[in-house]
Amino acid sequence: MATERMLVATSGEKPLFIPFITAGDPSSEATIDIALTLQKAGASMIELGIPYSDPLADGPTIQAASKRALQHGMSLEKALKLVPKMRERGLTIPVIIFTYVNPLIQYGEKRIVEEAAHYGIDGFIVPDLPYEESEEFADLCDQFNLSLVLLVAPTSKERMVKIAQRSQGFLYCVSSLGVTGARAHFDPKVYEFLKTVREASSIPTAVGFGISTPEQVKVMREHADGVVVGSALVNKIGELKEQLLNSDKRTEALNEIEKFVSLMAKA
Repeated sequence: MATERMLVATSGEKPLFIPFITAGDPSSEATIDIALTLQKAGASMIELGIPYSDPLADGPTIQAASKRALQHGMSLEKALKLVPKMRERGLTIPVIIFTYVNPLIQYGEKRIVEEAAHYGIDGFIVPDLPYEESEEFADLCDQFNLSLVLLVAPTSKERMVKIAQRSQGFLYCVSSLGVTGARAHFDPKVYEFLKTVREASSIPTAVGFGISTPEQVKVMREHADGVVVGSALVNKIGELKEQLLNSDKRTEALNEIEKFVSLMAKA
């Protein structure tokens, strides 16, 4: 059965607002500053994406961010070690690592879970880990009091219910099939899907994939307990990368990011 973790408890009664950023984009130091800015802007928790050369669930925006981060030498190990630095600087909200099965296997599943717990990380999202194959990694996370957040997409009701019962912390609802990326419109059927999943879940539901404006955040909050915003924010970071890499201009860029995120967090 799903268990409610501290990552949800910290959000209280407020709707969940979960921004996604890519570790190392555009630099390690900028990533730390951005994380602190997101907390200030009202984030409930942060999804910290591990740059990967074959990100199956990610659209062009996040793929480009991964490429930038990899070019600057970011790795899974270095990304994990960013989190204690964020904590030292005052980050108190949960951090969820977003990565893929192949890097997990290469790094070692037990090793990454042990290090995540040691570094003050709160859980994992692994989009290409099928529900049917998730039990072993979920049990490993459970041993270290970490959450394995599962993704659920429109499928059979029976399967959706099973995923809802196994996910930990919150349930990540995929608003549309395909990869991440900002969208102007959503299929009306998504609202019935969100209703079904919400009724089946004993933990909060958060909807992501394509949410990019305050108006979309407001609409989705009527159908879920929270929202995940990724590509829109990563795109903003990409636009500001030169300023973020310049220590003299970084504060100005961070202020822009804070305003951008605050509009959606408060929608």
